[in-house]
Amino acid sequence: MKKALWLAALALGASLAALADGPLTPPKAPAGAAAYIVSPQDGATVSSPVTVVFGLKGMGVAPAGVEHADTGHFHLLIDAGLPPQGAPIPKDEQHLHFGGGQIQASVTLKPGKHTLQLLMGDTNHLSFDPPVASPVITITVK
Repeated sequence: MKKALWLAALALGASLAALADGPLTPPKAPAGAAAYIVSPQDGATVSSPVTVVFGLKGMGVAPAGVEHADTGHFHLLIDAGLPPQGAPIPKDEQHLHFGGGQIQASVTLKPGKHTLQLLMGDTNHLSFDPPVASPVITITVK
């Protein structure tokens, strides 16, 4: 357990040191790659928790930490725009990471209107260039 914690701290330190030197180089997106939200549909009225089903064409899904050409993992952006290129995708209430290779999620949302967008990230949580992102959809949670 101590070794795992030490390795995680070392990796975090290396990531922070790289950021201190400036933006990281985003990975090139495969030609024609596209993310999309299968459900819910744009404009839908739903109950919470909301099941969001992810879609992807032109590339593969792999867990974070697995380096394989033309693969990445999903991030769900809730009421947020795309993060800047060259910086890791944030991990907070508006930027949910699915680094286990998940292709759907159950998300608890407060009542009201919300925007949802998928964004693919590489093994280091960097978005691709150009970003492989779904169109933004708007849902209403009753």
